[in-house]
Amino acid sequence: MNTINWRDYIQTNPAIMLGKPVIKNTRIPVDLIVEKLAFGESVEEILLDYPRISRESIQACLHYATYSLRNEVYHELVA
Repeated sequence: MNTINWRDYIQTNPAIMLGKPVIKNTRIPVDLIVEKLAFGESVEEILLDYPRISRESIQACLHYATYSLRNEVYHELVA
């Protein structure tokens, strides 16, 4: 399995998008890329729409999302 280190591609900086995780050297938020993939957009379509990013940076977005969910603290929701 080819593993990409998301830290090489994702950054947070309070001066960029209010600290939201973005692809390094862009203002493209990680959640935007993950959302596009979730709604069925292909990697190739995303690369055409955002020529400044790479296939690896898209993979890094997914790795970052996995890392974030793995380290999330869950609380029971009571209705």
